Amino acid sequence: MAKDVIHDAVKAALENDGWTVTAEHYAIRYEELTIFPDLAAERVLAAQRGLQQIAVEVKSFLGRSTASDVKDAIGQYVIYQTYLAEIEPERKVYLAISTKTYHDTFQLKAVQRLIQRFGVLLIVVEVEQEEITAWIE
Repeated sequence: MAKDVIHDAVKAALENDGWTVTAEHYAIRYEELTIFPDLAAERVLAAQRGLQQIAVEVKSFLGRSTASDVKDAIGQYVIYQTYLAEIEPERKVYLAISTKTYHDTFQLKAVQRLIQRFGVLLIVVEVEQEEITAWIE
């Protein structure tokens, strides 16, 4: 399975933020389908809050069409979110994007509408510094 261009930077940014990456190409098995978000991670929070778990789909948005990139990313996100809500409701799904993609694509009104409609959770990563700049819920 091919990695997204920013996959390694997102993985490093998560680790730099205190997360333990527990799987790359994490398998979600639902009914007769198996699908693969790019990463699964967990982090132990304060003892009284328990364990926080996430699945992350990494997208670079380097295709020839912004509309196609958005369609593919949101579509995958909605599928992962739907299935995980059934089989692992404690695991949140995030879409990881670069700061450039956040500013160039995710500030567009049409994309904002999709983010709001489908409740897309975002991790914004400064790729060069391998640093998370925003968690957007």
